[in-house]
Amino acid sequence: MSQAERESTSRIPGRVWSGTRWLVLGRLYGSLCTLISLWCIARHLDDAAFGRYSFYLALFLLLDTLCDFGTGQHCVQQSAGDERQLAGLLHGARRLRLLLASLGSLTITAFAWCFDESGLGWIWLASLYPLTHALELSTVPLRNRIDWQRPVLIRITAATLSLSFVLLLGWRGVQEPALYLVGVAAGSTIGNFLLHWACRAAQPRSQAAPPGMLALFRQVWPLGLASLCQQAYFHIDAVFVRAICGPEELGPYHIAVRVMSYTIMVAIFATQAALPWLARAHAAGDLGASTGALASRLFARACALIGLALPLGGTLLEAFHPGFGRAHTSLIWLLLASAVVYAGASLMTALVAAGERRAILRIAMLALLVNVSLNALLVPRFGISGAGFVTLITEACVVLLAAHSLHRLGTQGVFRSHWKRWVSAPLLLAAGALLSYAALQMLYSART
Repeated sequence: MSQAERESTSRIPGRVWSGTRWLVLGRLYGSLCTLISLWCIARHLDDAAFGRYSFYLALFLLLDTLCDFGTGQHCVQQSAGDERQLAGLLHGARRLRLLLASLGSLTITAFAWCFDESGLGWIWLASLYPLTHALELSTVPLRNRIDWQRPVLIRITAATLSLSFVLLLGWRGVQEPALYLVGVAAGSTIGNFLLHWACRAAQPRSQAAPPGMLALFRQVWPLGLASLCQQAYFHIDAVFVRAICGPEELGPYHIAVRVMSYTIMVAIFATQAALPWLARAHAAGDLGASTGALASRLFARACALIGLALPLGGTLLEAFHPGFGRAHTSLIWLLLASAVVYAGASLMTALVAAGERRAILRIAMLALLVNVSLNALLVPRFGISGAGFVTLITEACVVLLAAHSLHRLGTQGVFRSHWKRWVSAPLLLAAGALLSYAALQMLYSART
């Protein structure tokens, strides 16, 4: 039996977890650098300026997604079992990324010009860095092998550079938010060049003809549009909060969203590492059991840890910046949403592995519709707490819709084969929250 055939069973390959560990290590280091950067910037800018910085940081995340437009997942899904066409795929995907990154840069610059933002030239310069995401595709051969060591080490280097640039700007007393965006973007740009250089030996040598840009676009647009919708419903609340509550409220809410993004990183990276394995499992007719094994294990472990963290959110936010503790209720909703993400990420990745691009797009568009509608309804009444609650509802809708799509696909065993883990997960969350709250009460009583 070949290695690919052995990986098609419902037993999760060890390389999925080793790849996840490398990705989490890189994200933890990158998150630490980001937190230090945000801490530094928050102390050099007033609340309104920090809110504008947070707003454009969210826009740049959307720009990253536009540039990718599903090309990375498409290349992995198409080449996981057969890399003979990979050279042509990478060439076509790079051309498409360059085009989309250029369009995104023009859009963000036009947006900043319409709102008469300060530092317009710096915003335009920072928005150019996604052009180098074309070089990031050089990691696809390593992703197919679930080998993440080199890419993660390069990402650690890039995060260090971005932090260094931000600290240098802070040391110089810079008050322009857009200059800090340039500093962060400069580190990412250098990192993408280093990433391409480090992965050059793994590039395919065949001379396969690249697909036409229009043909490739027709293949990836459902994934790309779905990714944009996913990023939009994760970050569109920043638009509502800034417009309705003001930039002063956007700062603490942005930090709460950042905490959520850190808590879901294992879900994102584990499913990212598992995509080649799930694609091979789908080819072997074993997608349901494989998805269930991964999703239930991630969900149960996440619920236990997030339950312990729930009562600590206010203290964490207040420690980051005095007054930010007012986003505590928002953070509670966001942490509950992150627990739901651990179920939804695996189910959505299973749909990618099955090539169900249209289903992924439908789910993402419906989730975006739910998110925008509820934000428009709840943020004016409940402020940033309402925005956090909307995120929880949105992620729950994603799980239900993804489960329904897998059921219609005929995928069996996602829930039934691992029902004990699915049932125990909410109980672990509740137990963790009660235990953490009791410990905090005992600590408070001891101090008083």
